[in-house]
Order: sequence, then structure tokens, then C-alpha cells
Amino acid sequence: MDEIRIVDLEVFANHGVFPEENALGQKFIVSLALRGDFSTACASDTLGDSVDYGAVCHLVDSVLRSSTFKLIERAAQAVSDAILEKFPLVSVVDVELKKPWAPIGLPVAYASVKITRTR
Repeated sequence: MDEIRIVDLEVFANHGVFPEENALGQKFIVSLALRGDFSTACASDTLGDSVDYGAVCHLVDSVLRSSTFKLIERAAQAVSDAILEKFPLVSVVDVELKKPWAPIGLPVAYASVKITRTR
């Protein structure tokens, strides 16, 4: 199985349990692994035979900006659902959603969730 990776896409969105997070918004960082059989693209050298990772990035941005979720788990699920729906060549998607400004009250690089979903 082949893999396309997108690492540390930054999206500013309004997710969180606390009202301030939803009102003010914050940065989220998304990393993806898109797995499938991309051998046709390897042979043809044609974008139409692959997964346009630019389009994937814009889809992720749109999904995260268009809704408000309390939990990053739910936000990650919405991202994976959208990718699997729009890109039929993707058989498996890993979504890691990092929240670097998580309101923990202690020094931390980020809190994150990572999910794997299969078609």
C-alpha cells in the first residue's frame, strides 16, 4: 500500500469545551497519512490518477473552519469522514490533530488525538 503524507498543516478554528475557545478560536495542527494503491499515478505521472494533496489540505481547512466541535476526537473524525468521502483512491486515513494551545494550565507542547479510519 502506498502512502501520501501531509505534515503539520496549520488551521485556525473554533473548537473546544470552553466557551472562550469557541469564541476566540485557536491554532490546530493536522498531520495525515493517506494510504491506497497509487501505482497508476506512479506509472502515468498524472495528477488525475493520484490524490491531490493540495485539495486535501483545503478540504481539511474547510471542514475544521465550518463546524465547531467540543472534542478534538470529533474534529478528527469529521476530517477523516470528509477525506474518505471525497477521495475514493484513499483506502485508509490516519488523522493526527494537535492542539498546541490546549487550556491545560501547565507547560505542554500540545495535546493531540490520532485516529485511523478505513473505507
